[in-house]
Amino acid sequence: MQEILPTPIESTLLASGDQRIRHGFFTRERGVSHGLYRSLNVGLGSNDEREKVLENRRRVAAWFGLPLGRLATVNQVHSPDVVMIDETYAGERPNADAMVTKTPGIVLGVLSADCGPILFADHQAGVIGAAHAGWKGALGGVAENTIDSMVSLGATRQNIVACLGPSIAAASYEVGPEFVERFQAHDPDYAQFFRPSSRPGHALFDLPGLTMLRLSRAGVRAENLDLDTYPDEDRFFSYRRTTHAGEPDYGRQISAIAISET
Repeated sequence: MQEILPTPIESTLLASGDQRIRHGFFTRERGVSHGLYRSLNVGLGSNDEREKVLENRRRVAAWFGLPLGRLATVNQVHSPDVVMIDETYAGERPNADAMVTKTPGIVLGVLSADCGPILFADHQAGVIGAAHAGWKGALGGVAENTIDSMVSLGATRQNIVACLGPSIAAASYEVGPEFVERFQAHDPDYAQFFRPSSRPGHALFDLPGLTMLRLSRAGVRAENLDLDTYPDEDRFFSYRRTTHAGEPDYGRQISAIAISET
């Protein structure tokens, strides 16, 4: 019997180069978890049954033709920090929010549930990266740091392509005035990423727009899948949706990329 594996969403831009580099923005479908975590929950930090989370992670690795032990993830802390992964990887999960590698046979995976997952590739140099960019990470430079780390491994900035996966969109992301002030103090140009909401003094924040601007200014070609996690309960977990619903916990989806060994 053929094994049931997840069917991720793919980026045209990332898929347009060396076919040894595979990637996928996985949804919450085709996993084994139940209830709040239905069904492909890969979040070890959730209160889901650990065995189910590990099976879901195994299925993601299997989609790449690799065992679970070759799926690398980090303990995401909303930082701009990047770690380099190589053949010595042994399952550790350091505090960081991005990874890069030039080593074949390792899957780089970032988890999300509204924050922006970004996958990177330099098909010519054979260097890949994955970053988790919430507002703190985006503002702090996690995308730029990932690009710099890829360059240190031999990538060329003008050859790097990137894709922003499913993340919360402006229509679903209301913030307070102190949030707006923080961003405009950082860069007055960031006023373009806020528009008035229906609540006085509040605004709708375009996190994907900010992320795409930062990628463009960093000198790489990038695309946005333009998929809002908040309203699409069938396909995506959403921290904000869970909070508004008063639910006790939530799952995480994964976005992943790897260089094939053959």
